[in-house]
This record gives sequence, structure tokens and C-alpha cells, in this order.
Amino acid sequence: MDTGGNSLASGPDGVKRKVCYFYDPEVGNYYYGQGHPMKPHRIRMTHALLAHYGLLQHMQVLKPFPARDRDLCRFHADDYVSFLRSITPETQQDQIRQLKRFNVGEDCPVFDGLYSFCQTYAGGSVGGSVKLNHGLCDIAINWAGGLHHAKKCEASGFCYVNDIRVLYVDIDIHHGDGVEEAFYATDRVMTVSFHKFGDYFPGTGHIQDIGYGSGKYYSLNVPLDDGIDDESYHLLFKPIMGKVMEIFKPGAVVLQCGADSLSGDRLGCFNLSIKGHAECVKFMRSFNVPLLLLGGGGYTIRNVARCWCYETGVALGIEVEDKMPEHEYYEYFGPDYTLHVAPSNMENKNSRQMLEVIRNDLLQNLSKLQHAPSVPFQERPPDTETPEVDEDQEDGDKRWDADSDMDVDDDRKPIPSRVKREAVEPDGKDKDGVKGVMERGKGFEVGMEESGSTTKVSGVNSVGMEEAGVKMEEEGTTNKSGGDQVFPKT
Repeated sequence: MDTGGNSLASGPDGVKRKVCYFYDPEVGNYYYGQGHPMKPHRIRMTHALLAHYGLLQHMQVLKPFPARDRDLCRFHADDYVSFLRSITPETQQDQIRQLKRFNVGEDCPVFDGLYSFCQTYAGGSVGGSVKLNHGLCDIAINWAGGLHHAKKCEASGFCYVNDIRVLYVDIDIHHGDGVEEAFYATDRVMTVSFHKFGDYFPGTGHIQDIGYGSGKYYSLNVPLDDGIDDESYHLLFKPIMGKVMEIFKPGAVVLQCGADSLSGDRLGCFNLSIKGHAECVKFMRSFNVPLLLLGGGGYTIRNVARCWCYETGVALGIEVEDKMPEHEYYEYFGPDYTLHVAPSNMENKNSRQMLEVIRNDLLQNLSKLQHAPSVPFQERPPDTETPEVDEDQEDGDKRWDADSDMDVDDDRKPIPSRVKREAVEPDGKDKDGVKGVMERGKGFEVGMEESGSTTKVSGVNSVGMEEAGVKMEEEGTTNKSGGDQVFPKT
């Protein structure tokens, strides 16, 4: 298979794309706790669908290298990262003050393997960014990422570390507050969030929140009400994002694809179909700009898996068949066993007049921007270049500022793997027929094939989660074309 070069081309959206997909088989084992709506198991369910629909063979599948302390400290405070690295369920009672200080508790609980989980999901986003920066793919996917609420010094909204960094677009039902806050005063990163606004977490994202200082007008907030459907959503999304792309001209786009904006989500109140949600992916893909797709929210996990499987197909330009192939988690999707589910008949509280006012206000704000950031994007930003040597081992004493609260971790012992396997708590009709969590999936090493929009994929059972003899290509190995390592191992 041809895995070298770029397949990006101008023209209709159906052109071929080269896609890298990041997945760690361990990610589905992490468990927030009994009754918690955030279930990393949904990532494993998504991966199973991708495997049995045959989509993995059209992508380069990579196991992300865990984000290092220094990677996380480029945004987060050193003492916060140090806390996440050291806290365990057994020691949390001795650190009540720290738990309160860093907002770790009910929404963001301490669980076995917490820091490893953070390293895994952030590592996939960092790895995808490096692949895009080096022109090794057109689209990178990390469905474990996109946890957009985390702040510089605290956890928030089920999110511990913020893995998102350029044009950032958020279609999660919740406002992307952590990312907006990080870039609120700069014109080098534009954030655009489409979200429920009102008496709803996190309570931010007013249309008048537009940025500050040199970042004025570089934060766009699209406040929406309950029941918004596909047609109403696209009435805003397409003209606003079209104008953003015209004026901001980003070097790369990060699209956070939180699936809690789907109809029927356990914590949501929107009424988008999977195809309506995916239309946003298709639209952003059509600009032929390097694109990083991330996960995010989504709490009716069978629909999360459906959505991200379908959107992986959109990224590849492959139409995925509605009839679902039998696989490890097949019983979750009964009684219809289809990829798509119909939206509900809930009331759409977003009037046409209200939508037009929002659209006109935001387009007016965009008209006040210059046609490029004041500081041009670098083709390969220095902090995402691939280092030639392992800097941690070469000069450990200089990794942190002298006044840093973060302990130098060169000689630290590896964090023991005590990840608790999730006892699946199906919600609603998921409870019927679910036989429990399967053994964690094996990885895959597959090359990418160019694929066009006319390809249709139905279920294939020849590639399974447990198939022996198929290994995952890990970030940090030499690529098949003999190129240099993308990530060095530490």
C-alpha cells in the first residue's frame, strides 16, 4: 500500500485524503467510577466498529506515545501536572487541600491510572499535530482527545489536561471554555464554539465574549437553545465557518467533535442526527487544510461510537453502510443494529429570527478582523518539531525553570499499571443483552489506502479486535519509507 506523500487536492470534497488514526488499546480500561457519565469504554466501542467496517485498512493506525510531563507543562502549571502525576485513590484523603485547589473531586474524580490516562489522550493529540506539521498526513484522528474544559491550573468538566491547540472549532454541546481561555488574548489562535447557552455547564460562551487585547474578535461564541436540528445548525455553521476560513486563513484546523450534541444524549438537549453532526466534519474537510479531529463529550455511548465511526468514514471519503456488522459490542445497538438513529420530535427552541440575528452579529464581528494573524504561522512551530535527541536524558537539570514547582522526573519510577477495568454500566436500552466488557483490543498495523467518496464499505469480519499476529505500529518507530522517527522514546 502507498503510505507516502499527500493526497490532498483542491476541488470537490470527495477528493482523497491521507488519514492517521491514533488509538491505544488501554484507553477503554480507564474507569471514572460507578455512575459517572464519562466512559472511556466508548473509545474501544468506536474502534471495534472501525475494525469491523473495514475502515482501519484505509488509515495508518498508530499507538500514541504518552505525552511527557514537559509536553503538558507547556500549557498547564507545573504544580498541577505534578499533582496529577502523584495523586492516587489511596492517597487522596491525605491531600484534601490540593484536591480542592485543583478542582479534582466529584466531576473530575481520582481513579486508578489517572495520569496515564491524561498522558494517553493528550499524547494522541500531540502525535497527530506532529504528523500534520510534518506533512505526513492530511487528517489526523484522536477520538480519545478533545477534553476541552481543563484549565491551566485545574481540572473541569470531566477534563484534566487540555490537549487542544490554531483554528479551533468546537461542536460539543458544552462551551469550549478551557481552550477559549487559553487563547483569549492572542490573535494567533481563533476559537469558535457552537454550544448550548443558558443555565447549562460551564455557563460561559456569551455571544459578546469576543476576546481581549490583540485577541479581540478572535473568540467566536455561537449560543444555542434546546432542540436545535440539522437544518438550523447548518444555517449558522456553514456561513460562519466559511467566513472564518476566508479571513483567518489558518495553517491547520482542530475540530472537536463532541457527540453530546447528538439527539438523545444522556446529558445533552440538542437534536442533531449523526449525519447532521458529520456534515460539520465534511464541511471543514472541504477546505483542504490540515485537520485534526478530536473526540470530546458524548454520554450515550452507543451513539458516540456510531457518530465517530461514521465521521471517520467522512474523513476518509468513504460512505459507511447503515447496517451494522456483528462484532463484540453488537448487542449495544439493538434492536435495529444500524449506524444511524432518527432524531426525536423535540421542540426546536431556536427560531429562524434568532438564528439570523446570531449569524449577522458574528459575521459583523468577523468583518472587523484583518485577513491574517498579526504573527504569521510557522510551517513547523519550534515546540512541535521532532527533537533529534532525547532532551530529557541529555540535560535534565534545564528542563524546567529555576522557580518551577515541578519535580524533575528523570529518575522517577514508572507509574505502576493499576488500571481498573470498567464494569460497563449501559444506559437505557443498553442494559439488555450486554455481556460485559470484552478483553482489551489488540492493535493494528495497517497502511493507508487512498479512498474516494464513491467507495461504500459494509461490515467485514476478517479483521477483529482479538486477531492474533497483527500488531500496532507505535509512534516512535521508523516509518515504512525509511524516514526518521516522528517521536523519540523517552
